[in-house]
Amino acid sequence: MRKILKHFNLVTALCLATFLSGCQQETTSEDFSITLRLSHVFNVNEELAQSIELVAERINTKTDGAVRVLTYPGGQIATYKDGVEMVVRGAHFISVEDPSYIGDYVPEFTALVGPMLYNNFDEYSELVETPLVQDWLKKVEDKGIKVLSLEYIFGFRNLITDKVVITPDDLNGVKLRTPGSKLFIKTLNAMGATATPLPWGETFSALQQGVVDGLEGSEFTNLGTKVYETGKKNVAFTNHFLGTCGVYISMDVWSKIPEKYQKIIQNEFDFEAQQMINTLKAKHAQVIKDLEAQGVAFNDIDRAAFEERTLKLYDGELPGVTIEMYNQIQSELLKIRARGQQ
Repeated sequence: MRKILKHFNLVTALCLATFLSGCQQETTSEDFSITLRLSHVFNVNEELAQSIELVAERINTKTDGAVRVLTYPGGQIATYKDGVEMVVRGAHFISVEDPSYIGDYVPEFTALVGPMLYNNFDEYSELVETPLVQDWLKKVEDKGIKVLSLEYIFGFRNLITDKVVITPDDLNGVKLRTPGSKLFIKTLNAMGATATPLPWGETFSALQQGVVDGLEGSEFTNLGTKVYETGKKNVAFTNHFLGTCGVYISMDVWSKIPEKYQKIIQNEFDFEAQQMINTLKAKHAQVIKDLEAQGVAFNDIDRAAFEERTLKLYDGELPGVTIEMYNQIQSELLKIRARGQQ
């Protein structure tokens, strides 16, 4: 009898384990649900914010509500370094930030978006697909960060002030608002200005009160947020940064999402990033005209002088960034440009 009971208990335990295993497997697919908060600093009228809204809506629809992405534009919740830290800590959170913020964990990403690198959007898009950058993506995954995209491009960043800026000397004594990224601060200082890090929400009052003399940003930001209304109506085409955001989520959180939903999420971010690039290319000329109609004037710069000033940043001025990284990027860009001339 004891043997029979022992055998019965063993069979019961095995059946129970199989049942629970089946339930667990079912929970991770058909019954799976998750809510992800997505944060960025862009105004709701800007292209990037509108693009992200479309992604969130389509993910919710295509997963039948299993994955809900709640968007928080305009810096309503954690942004910049704080947002990326939320990702690293494993929060149900998506951070949309400049890649220099993940450069705090893998310095190569700071070099990737360093000053005075790119001539157009396509060079950057091709570069991020190279084995060089794909290897860097593996490094950042080891730090707990899954990169869903690096290509939410929102235009080249230029200097917006109330004076004509042609050479670095023209920036002597000029205080420029910048995000709190070390890359941005050191770059603006190297260019000759006095970088003043401020949250975006404080920027307009700082301009109006004379705390800063200008800022740097894209034409799309200038028009979408009406920066020109602050009286800063001179734009120097420094193109010192290619304005782009990456999209980041915790590796731990990502691994818990069933594969079929992962594919939907990834596809939607990829698709809309390309759509946004196409939109920017198509609209840029009109944005310039619209700004000129508001009294904004544009001028070219002595690019060689600014390149000379900023080159030192790649050689020990930025934490973890080396001249070797710069040379690797330049080598890939030379190949990309050569293919473009064929």
